[in-house]
Amino acid sequence: MFLGSLEFWDFVWIFVIVAIAVSAVSLRLRAEERARLSRLEAKIDRLLKDEGVAHDAEAKDPAANAPAGVLEALERGNKIEAIKRYRAVTGVDLAEAKGFVEQLEAHKTT
Repeated sequence: MFLGSLEFWDFVWIFVIVAIAVSAVSLRLRAEERARLSRLEAKIDRLLKDEGVAHDAEAKDPAANAPAGVLEALERGNKIEAIKRYRAVTGVDLAEAKGFVEQLEAHKTT
């Protein structure tokens, strides 16, 4: 009944208004997401700094990115403890932590 009385241009205007509203909401959400991401990055940077983890991806020495507890466990020969400590500090999965600790071992022996 109501739709039958609308003409083509009425539908076009409704579409334009809805598109503008959706894009405005989308822009607002993106700004909130950027702000939230910025806060999370600042928190992570602070945590890494407090733990003494250098998070520069271009560091050549893997020991530069290792928390002190990880290096201490490796020096004692306790690889499993080193992996556990690295996971606790960084939150990475087991495979990634194992790979990092093995890199540390390989770099230490060379």
